[in-house]
Amino acid sequence: MHNFKNLKVWEKSMALATSVYKLMEAMPVEEKYGLTSQIKRCAISIPSNIAEGAGRNTNADFARFLDISNGSSNELETQLLLAQRLNFLDASDVTSISNELDQIQKMNYKLINKLRE
Repeated sequence: MHNFKNLKVWEKSMALATSVYKLMEAMPVEEKYGLTSQIKRCAISIPSNIAEGAGRNTNADFARFLDISNGSSNELETQLLLAQRLNFLDASDVTSISNELDQIQKMNYKLINKLRE
């Protein structure tokens, strides 16, 4: 069992979720229960799965939850790119979040590999 609060990847993903929530204030009101809601759920899913996996009894279980976290990060990036294509978000904001997602995914993959050794 790992303490998720001591993991840099968890801290970075919490900061990312906070940034995404703030960015969603720019989304159209009519998207509140559509794309905006889905984007927020994905952003929350990333640190939540890291935390849930850290609380599991085996490294294999933890690695599986990190895999799920990576899936959520891909889903989040796809939805942000869609919001950009629909002119709901500025390209610079989406690029900034995408760069953060890349860092988180790299950290996740390194941790997964370490857990599976």
